[in-house]
Amino acid sequence: MASLKKLAGQTAWYGLSNIGARLLNYLLTPIVTYLLNSPRGQGDYGDYSVLMAALAFVNVVYTYGMETAYFRFSSSGTDQKKLFQTTFTTLIISTFLLSAALIGLRAPIAGFLRLGTHTEYITWCVLVVSIDTLSAIPFARLRQEERPRKYAFTKLAGIVVNIFLTVFFIAYSPTYVAQHPSGAYATWYAQYNSTGFLLLALLGQSIVTFLLLVQEWGAYRFRFYADIWKKVMWYSAPMVIVGLGGMVNETLDRIMLDKLMPGSREAAKIAVGIYSAQYKLAIFITLFIQAFRMSAEPFFFNQSKDKNAPKTYARVMKWFVIVLCVAFLFTSLYIDVWERFLILGSSYRSGAGVVPILLSANVCLGIYYNLSVWYKITDRMYWGMIITLVGAVITLVINFAFIPLYGMYACAWATFAAYSSMMILSYFVGQMYFPVPYNPKKLLAYLVVMITLFFVQQGVGLLSNNIVIHVTSASVLFFLFLRLVFSAEQKEMKQLPFLGKFVKG
Repeated sequence: MASLKKLAGQTAWYGLSNIGARLLNYLLTPIVTYLLNSPRGQGDYGDYSVLMAALAFVNVVYTYGMETAYFRFSSSGTDQKKLFQTTFTTLIISTFLLSAALIGLRAPIAGFLRLGTHTEYITWCVLVVSIDTLSAIPFARLRQEERPRKYAFTKLAGIVVNIFLTVFFIAYSPTYVAQHPSGAYATWYAQYNSTGFLLLALLGQSIVTFLLLVQEWGAYRFRFYADIWKKVMWYSAPMVIVGLGGMVNETLDRIMLDKLMPGSREAAKIAVGIYSAQYKLAIFITLFIQAFRMSAEPFFFNQSKDKNAPKTYARVMKWFVIVLCVAFLFTSLYIDVWERFLILGSSYRSGAGVVPILLSANVCLGIYYNLSVWYKITDRMYWGMIITLVGAVITLVINFAFIPLYGMYACAWATFAAYSSMMILSYFVGQMYFPVPYNPKKLLAYLVVMITLFFVQQGVGLLSNNIVIHVTSASVLFFLFLRLVFSAEQKEMKQLPFLGKFVKG
């Protein structure tokens, strides 16, 4: 129980930081969708979304699993200082080489992404991913040393800078330029569109974040230990394939939607913008998954040598699934409310039907992340590679076959098919190599109840268009699920100090 409480506390801290960061960052969605509510604005947002998808792929290559490797070997007795020096040195060298190559190829890359003459956008993206890569090991060090407060402050500060620069460039600058059309700033501003200014805001965030981590990397000296490097690279190399496969499942749909959507180029850009805005409504699930991953990786590695580790992992999974169900219902039952208040640009609301599909996909992804502990702690990273590649193939096949017919809905269903397949495969293979006493019947029961309550709410929606009725029925159904959890888990909840006082018994 003590280890579970510690994980809960760590997850809470990372959760608060990620919730704060994401909510601050999420302010950008209504701001941007409101300010870029015209077809041209939607197109610019679509271009930005495609660039973010491409950045996610490139980031995997830049970091090539070094964070996970850092956790793996820092918990196995490797000298912490030598490990930090070696991993950081490796990332500096590889980042320089990769960045030089990409900047040299910026013109053909910009052509492939259909950015026109704005090759400088590729350079800015390379700078963003380079700085973020150099921040990866300092952030990992904060997590390994269990310093979530510094982690939270750094993340939040970077997001605040991003929001400030976005508002400055997108909201304030057009008015200022109109009033001072002959000024130097107006001349510079006219060279770029909204896509470029969103990238500059992101670059500002990366720079500030890296500078705030100076305490973690400031004492760095260029050192390299070959024996440590060999072990780290042998472990992390498969993570490149795992990471790239994960990015195929997570972000390639935007690029494929941009390329395969029938109709004009502008129609495709608009579809990508709408889909990307709707994807962000899965925020309550992705927030928790991200917070859990931040705390779980070091926790799982540190617990792996304990004889009771499998039982601990099973309890973590149960509560993890319960929280995922709560997040799913909190989003899907009140979807009318979130649509109205979190996406202000009315022209972005037409893709609301993909949200429940994406929420379900993210539930499967969260469970998969929890299950994936077995191949990380048993050093069977090749299985992680195989499972991820299976998901990537499913994503590619479904998107390629059905985007021309069903557009963004094909993307959503491809995401669900990929993540659910990875979840199922990881469970059955993992039980062969590292048996964990999960309770699949109870977990499945929670998921079935979750889906049932969602469809009940959908039925209410068909019977009435009244928002008050929708919110009332959603609240009743949400309370019923919480009551079910309290009844089923009452005995264990009494042992938790932050919940026990609410549980009678």
